[in-house]
Amino acid sequence: MDGEDAQDSPAENAAPIRLSPDDLAPETLRAVVESFVLREGTDYGLRESSLDAKVQQVLGQLHRRQAFIIFDPPSESVSIVVASAVDRFVP
Repeated sequence: MDGEDAQDSPAENAAPIRLSPDDLAPETLRAVVESFVLREGTDYGLRESSLDAKVQQVLGQLHRRQAFIIFDPPSESVSIVVASAVDRFVP
């Protein structure tokens, strides 16, 4: 050992955190939503939509609390989940 404590760091044990869209600066919020909508496998129905239309759709869901931003401290990742699934991510 190199003198460091053998216990896990607090971030490794931290529970996921639900964030409100208002918790993020507008530019950061848009970047998070754009990253989400550009992920492979994200489905928006039968018709193709523009990136801006998809971003506006997700932003609307976030502001209506139909979806939430989840930050996972151990992985330092952010995701967006529908309201009905939040309990699986945030205790």
